Amino acid sequence: MICPQCGTDSAKSIKFCTGCGSALVADIPGADQNRTGAVQREAAQSSETPAEISPGRVGWSPRIDDPAFARYRRNSAVWSFSFAAILALAAVIGFYIYGETSAEMDNPQALYIGLGIGGMFPAIALLQTIGRSRSIAWDGVVIDKKTEKKRRQEKSGNDERWVRYTRYTVVIKTEAGKIYEITADDDDTRYNYYRIGDRVRHHKGLNSLEKYDKSGDTIIFCNACASLNDIYDDRCHRCSCPLLK
Repeated sequence: MICPQCGTDSAKSIKFCTGCGSALVADIPGADQNRTGAVQREAAQSSETPAEISPGRVGWSPRIDDPAFARYRRNSAVWSFSFAAILALAAVIGFYIYGETSAEMDNPQALYIGLGIGGMFPAIALLQTIGRSRSIAWDGVVIDKKTEKKRRQEKSGNDERWVRYTRYTVVIKTEAGKIYEITADDDDTRYNYYRIGDRVRHHKGLNSLEKYDKSGDTIIFCNACASLNDIYDDRCHRCSCPLLK
């Protein structure tokens, strides 16, 4: 099917253009013309009022405005710094004890090394928090799905061996023209969850993508913590944030 907006040729079963994300409507004669017009009106309405959602789980969920997501963002920052502080303290104490008991290194040299390594953990937590706060919301469309047979070296004691694995990749093109990829090794769950032509939305500071059309799904990923849930669940079993459906 040729997109009237950008001219990209997409399969007839795809609802949205893989090039620009515009709604695709087949040229159906006779009695189906009313349905064609309804689809066009639905696509236009969805672009104007994306917060609305139909009973068939088609649309952007208004539940993204639930206060639970703001709490999750705040708690994520607290958890990151708390965990980093524990690791930093463990590094400082561990190197201090090593300096007191080892014949290879004395304090304060060992303590300085511990302080240096320990300081890396809060720095990493800070960078992660800044990255989440600076992330932006964007819309995109799934334009490709790939499977690749690969191999990597793994160590087991003193032995090394080559291990074969399959990498699953979902390729998304944002409205700004950037390419975003979702990859997983030996796990095709997300690969099967997304279809070419699916419209998706990334919400600021969250870890998963919301699908526009969830009408045929049996599973759903939590947009806060990315945990897998049943489509009939109301809240995530892990973080209790509302599921966007």
